[in-house]
Amino acid sequence: MALIESKKVVLKADQQTVYNFVKDLNNLIELLPQDKVSDWKGGDTNCSFKVSGGYALGLEHKSLSEFNQIILQSSAGSPLKFDLDIQINPSDVGCEAGMVCNIEANAFVMMMVEKPLRNLFDFIAERLQQKFG
Repeated sequence: MALIESKKVVLKADQQTVYNFVKDLNNLIELLPQDKVSDWKGGDTNCSFKVSGGYALGLEHKSLSEFNQIILQSSAGSPLKFDLDIQINPSDVGCEAGMVCNIEANAFVMMMVEKPLRNLFDFIAERLQQKFG
């Protein structure tokens, strides 16, 4: 298993507001790069979409820890098996958010996906900061 971490961002919103927004997977489309995503299907607890290159990804809730942690997992049919741990912690101005992705992949696959995934997670963090910053 390999870890990919996003940068952490400070948000000027309270933990509960950010948690409720991120927990509803319908909202994920607002955080993704629109030019690299197609075939979006969203729901409260799951979503699926295609990323440039034609790969279909699905995400669903794995576990929730009210107001500070949301763990998503890849759903059946996704080309990679992974968990995405979204942490939302209180800060002086609101809260701080970041993501850690645990991927089950061999070294060759990791060489191909690590940089694009890190860029994606950093992009999502930046979009959260734009929305709540």
